[in-house]
Amino acid sequence: MNHSTDRKLHFWRQPALYLVLLLLGAGAALAGENWLRARLFPADPGVEQAVEGSPTALPEAKPGARSPVWQMPKPNSDVSSPTPSNFIVTAVEQVGPAVVRINASRRVGSGFDQFNQPFPEEFFEGRPAPPDSLERGTGSGFILTSEGHILTNSHVVEGSETVEVVLKDGRWFDGEVLGIDPVTDVAVVKIQAKNLPTVPIGNSDTLSPGEWAIAIGNPLGLDNSVTVGIISATGRSSTDVGVPDKRIGFIQTDAAINPGNSGGPLLNAQGQVIGMNTAIIDGAQGLGFAIPIDKAKEIAEQLIATGRAEHAYLGIEMVALTPETKRQVQDLLGDRVKADQGVLVVRVAPGSPAERFGLKPGDVLRQINGRPIIKSEIVQEVVQSEAVGSSLKIEVDRNGQILNLNIKTGNLPPA
Repeated sequence: MNHSTDRKLHFWRQPALYLVLLLLGAGAALAGENWLRARLFPADPGVEQAVEGSPTALPEAKPGARSPVWQMPKPNSDVSSPTPSNFIVTAVEQVGPAVVRINASRRVGSGFDQFNQPFPEEFFEGRPAPPDSLERGTGSGFILTSEGHILTNSHVVEGSETVEVVLKDGRWFDGEVLGIDPVTDVAVVKIQAKNLPTVPIGNSDTLSPGEWAIAIGNPLGLDNSVTVGIISATGRSSTDVGVPDKRIGFIQTDAAINPGNSGGPLLNAQGQVIGMNTAIIDGAQGLGFAIPIDKAKEIAEQLIATGRAEHAYLGIEMVALTPETKRQVQDLLGDRVKADQGVLVVRVAPGSPAERFGLKPGDVLRQINGRPIIKSEIVQEVVQSEAVGSSLKIEVDRNGQILNLNIKTGNLPPA
């Protein structure tokens, strides 16, 4: 017999070795069991631990009894586990009761139609109606004050014959349109009610792309629908969005916004309203736009106080100056444009503040109130941030000569 093999056989036949291995295995099993228990049932730091001699101490174990290392907690009928939640659920629960459905109807051939400003096709589902018939549409809104002031889009209620407001709890009220502002697409509707739920207002001036965005509304007649996305961009110009007649820097979001969402709130992760959903670009996938709440609230306060909103304006048509635009305006302005950068004044409206204070076609705007001007959107942003009647210091390049003009803004006349 091989001596090495014989020693191995004798080695495994030792009873003491069996006992050692058995004890090591049991110890490992017990350690593993205690580790698993600690992971599954971690100690609650808010609960006092029982100490020996205290009224809550565990009874002393009987001799020979094994301590229970795996013991399921007993059900407590007095404590109910909370419903699983997240920040979206919390935000919707906080704001949802203050989001309303707005049913509006208008008569075809009414005064609204006579001004060649038909309702958006998406609002009335794009179906043509016979003359003098009643068309109905549905939009959204949200309650600003407990006394019943509701913010929505002007295109939701403009020209309406009747307005009905339906609350989430099922109550409905006749609505009175206090004022509309087509320039910003903001309107205020009043209902006769008290102690209504209201929305918390956030700050739209500090938004950054990538933040959460939550939209609530009644798209396609599906009440209290919630969609989620992010802020895709801020400060989108009305030209970018395809509504050049508006004067707003829009919030862009990929939270789904569909017909019927118009006038509903756009929320941040804290459940605060940061915008009012308003626009969809035809053919776009996953792009929606909202009016910043800071601007919407400013306009709403004017509408509540006076029924109308004021907008500072200069009265010019303008375009950013590039080599291409210089070539395009040569036939109109000749060689008067010497500058290579700035915003070119193409036309000055008769009787406008720009005409009264000396701006002329061919002038190139270089600065406003010390701010360099290279895009027309900057001019619009600066002007609309000013109160009507405020004075603007404008530096212009006129045929190569630098001039400084003080122009007092006027109130934008109705379209």
